[in-house]
Amino acid sequence: MNFTSLINISVIIALAFLGSWILVYVVKELAIKFDVVDKPSDRKVHASATPRGGGLAVVIIWYIGITLLYYLGEIDNELYYALMAGFVLAVVSLIDDIFEVRPLYRLLVQFLVVIGAFYLLGGIRKPITFGIDVLSTPVITYPLAIVGMVWFINLFNFMDGADGIASIQAIIVALTLHWFTGNLELLILAASVLGFLYWNWPKAKIFMGDVGSTQFGFILVVLGLHYHNTLNFSIFNWIMLTSPFWFDATLTLYRRWRNGENLSTTHNKFVFKRYVLAGHSHEQLDFVLILINIVIILLISLYREWDFLKIPIYILTLIFLYMLVRYVDKIFPFAKD
Repeated sequence: MNFTSLINISVIIALAFLGSWILVYVVKELAIKFDVVDKPSDRKVHASATPRGGGLAVVIIWYIGITLLYYLGEIDNELYYALMAGFVLAVVSLIDDIFEVRPLYRLLVQFLVVIGAFYLLGGIRKPITFGIDVLSTPVITYPLAIVGMVWFINLFNFMDGADGIASIQAIIVALTLHWFTGNLELLILAASVLGFLYWNWPKAKIFMGDVGSTQFGFILVVLGLHYHNTLNFSIFNWIMLTSPFWFDATLTLYRRWRNGENLSTTHNKFVFKRYVLAGHSHEQLDFVLILINIVIILLISLYREWDFLKIPIYILTLIFLYMLVRYVDKIFPFAKD
């Protein structure tokens, strides 16, 4: 990268932060004016009505940012096109924030968008299957990858239930991926989300809404698949990196299913929500999330350095997360509805 390109990229990153910071404020004022607010309930951990939809600002800045990178030739074409497929998801999610869209329609749009992005990325490169070759055939890996991508979009949405945590997780994943890959679109993402985090830090002045949380989930899973395909960052590394969110969401869903609960109803069973309900502040939760990510990033560094430690470290990561779940179970039990 020459000096002129470096200056251009630096300006884009700075403008991404500043543009997001300003635009989130504008969206906040409009949300208040038109009563697009998230009202407190016994199924939420917020005590006051708060405007939502702030993720719209991040989405706008993000798409402008990666388009500038595209015209500068600083982003892979197939990645750019795959990410742009998420624009449809952003529109439907924004409509859902304002008027509500039936869950079946939302899910249908998510699958269509994911399939489009998956196609534009060229599918998924053969993952490591530890000698079980049947698991690496497209007839197995493609459907699993598509379902997994849709699940990640939804679980990121589920986990956006406390001040700052979805923004922090997106920033940490973006910066960690940049550390290992050097790709510039990750800095655009981190800067855009950081501008929103200013307003979303406890006590949050605005929530990102579905338009933000579903889009972040889509962006991160598309990036993970692309870097796996380009040999920059294994999909198994990416799964470890995003584990603070998918582990909580998936385990909670399983436990509710095992209890015979209605999985379509809102609830306060997620680990992060029970941690807050046990008496901890949203800010304390944010710092705990940061510490958890630091531990996992260190484990990923070991994972990438020594092949013979891959399986043990993977197991160690899951044990670490499960121990955290058991701790929260003690301070705020997982009660059956």
